[in-house]
Amino acid sequence: MIYKLYQSICKEFLLLKRDIGGVIILFLMPLVLIIMVTLIQDSTLKNLSNTKIPILLVDNDKGSVSNSVFENLQKSEVFSVVTQIDNKPLTEKMAKEAVFKGTFQLAIIIPSHLSSDLQAKIDQNVETIVSSLGFSDSTAVPKKSKLVSQKEVKLYFDPATQLSFKNAVMSSIDKMISQIETRSIYTAFQEQLGEGTTSFEQKSFISFKEIVPRVNNKEVIPNSVQHNVPAWTLFAIFFIVIPLSINIVKEKTQGTFIRLRTNPVSNGIVIAGKTITYLVICMVQFYMMLAVAVFLFPHIGLPSLNIEGNLFLMTIVAMFSGFAAIGFGILLGTVAKTQEQSAPFGATATIILAAIGGVWVPVFAMPHVMQIVAKSSPMNWGLNAFYDVLLRNAGILEILPEIGLLFMFFVITITIALLYDKKKRSV
Repeated sequence: MIYKLYQSICKEFLLLKRDIGGVIILFLMPLVLIIMVTLIQDSTLKNLSNTKIPILLVDNDKGSVSNSVFENLQKSEVFSVVTQIDNKPLTEKMAKEAVFKGTFQLAIIIPSHLSSDLQAKIDQNVETIVSSLGFSDSTAVPKKSKLVSQKEVKLYFDPATQLSFKNAVMSSIDKMISQIETRSIYTAFQEQLGEGTTSFEQKSFISFKEIVPRVNNKEVIPNSVQHNVPAWTLFAIFFIVIPLSINIVKEKTQGTFIRLRTNPVSNGIVIAGKTITYLVICMVQFYMMLAVAVFLFPHIGLPSLNIEGNLFLMTIVAMFSGFAAIGFGILLGTVAKTQEQSAPFGATATIILAAIGGVWVPVFAMPHVMQIVAKSSPMNWGLNAFYDVLLRNAGILEILPEIGLLFMFFVITITIALLYDKKKRSV
């Protein structure tokens, strides 16, 4: 049995040897892909962090609120404020046209009398509260309340701007205005109570601090390499589906499979030979991509992938991901009748599994329905297992559910392929 398995493996390697160009592409293209994608994403993140986004600010208020907004935006590491175009003071019409043409991403229009009306409204509210508590001067003549209408700070966005950017900007502006309102309320209470020497603590009582994982007393800060290497390694592993399914179809169309069946060799031995052969290719791909991430990336301006203490678990995840990809390839090759069926379907199916599995777009950013669908993708299982090892310091017990699902996928696809082949031969 061992000899038959060895001969089956040799047969698979001989088939691959006949197409050296295809094998080279199988190894070379994933390496080019991972380098290009990581370089592009890393440079994009660096540009976003080092480059300020110019935004238009139309100040119709000319008061304390607009001055505070302007100062906060200027201090921001994200925005640079533009108040003139072609040496002409901005108007709402000019800003709107510039943004809708795509020249700028954002325009902020501060309404007139915003500062004075805000202060008037706060004074009214504070005076009402103080009076209800009995602290007001009974001999004072009540002031006639000024009717203050609600104010709107208009935001014009470039139609091509992403929703996440819009939400972040609106949240930031809302926070600025809230802080200004809070300071004004404290000041108004001071004036109403007549405690000129009393000062309220206006510093935010609640602050936020990000706690990141630590390994060997060093913070583990996720970067583009830690996200891209596992994702595109999985993509490369699952692309083994294409040559594997094509070779199976070739065997059927050229009569090789029939000759194999006439020999005293079970179908299980043939499939085991294919599994071992292509698993070796998957693991070679995996180690090549790791070598590039560890040794080449630092020389091209990218962070090196830290695999210290994680290589064994990453190898296990890659191996079981390879099993899942091979099972899918064998099933596709068994069902497909021609290469024209297997190759396009294999490529398209791999891309779909990558898309819904979180390789291109993070699962948390998908709609709720797609987040549920993503859990059915073997690439999602493999990606989560890689992230558990690299970013969450998980052990073998934590990744058991994911690798269990990957192996179950392999067993199910192989079983379906065997049953389909048996039924087809019995007809």
